[in-house]
Amino acid sequence: MIGFLKGTVEAIYEDRVMIDVNGIGFNVSMPSSQLEMLDSPGNDVKVYTYLAVREDAMQLFGFITSDCLELFKLLIQVNGIGPKGALALLSSMSTEDLRYAIISGDSKTISKAPGIGAKTAQRIIIDLKDKVSVRDMLNVYSTGNSSQADTMLDTARSEAIEALTALGYSSSEALRAVKESGAPNDADVETIIKLAFNRITRL
Repeated sequence: MIGFLKGTVEAIYEDRVMIDVNGIGFNVSMPSSQLEMLDSPGNDVKVYTYLAVREDAMQLFGFITSDCLELFKLLIQVNGIGPKGALALLSSMSTEDLRYAIISGDSKTISKAPGIGAKTAQRIIIDLKDKVSVRDMLNVYSTGNSSQADTMLDTARSEAIEALTALGYSSSEALRAVKESGAPNDADVETIIKLAFNRITRL
């Protein structure tokens, strides 16, 4: 219904922000990690939003990045995870770390979020593991450009990740190593694998 809000930051609270959009103040609940990214009151802001509608209330949730919004929407599909639980997770972990935890089955890390117990963490992993793929994560954190060079680099990275997982490394280990390898834009698969392997040995 409301894809995003673009206006002026009126006030920032512990768990929400008030945004002035053409003279109308919208209260938008946000993860604390996202609130920290906001500029001070008086500055312009754009937040991607999700409107939760219940019989007794309507609540607007906001996120600085569309990626964070999409992960929020996945989380609230998990049985037992409502908007508050999803906000708690996104407040305590970055979207990248949460995706890593889901892919690698790291329920211990996920259960550190307030209100998220061990059983709930396992349910999140079971329900979302197939919805959060290594290739999707690579696309999320790519440069966002669509040039032929960027497409070739993403293909080489994907092949490097597949090669590392074939060597016995977990998907999350392989992805993190490739992302942090520092491979140049013209790197081929072999070069990316070597740089990523060096990165793994230093972790």
